[in-house]
Amino acid sequence: MNEFEKDVQYKGNDVVDSIKGFAFSFIFFFLIFTIGAVISVIGQ
Repeated sequence: MNEFEKDVQYKGNDVVDSIKGFAFSFIFFFLIFTIGAVISVIGQ
């Protein structure tokens, strides 16, 4: 067994971190899209 697997520094769940990363990136790109759509509508 690997010696690093015996004493893990971070004992959190990787699934939770994956969900957080996906959610934050989704929200970020959604905000960029929304800002662009609002600017496009205002510009017409």
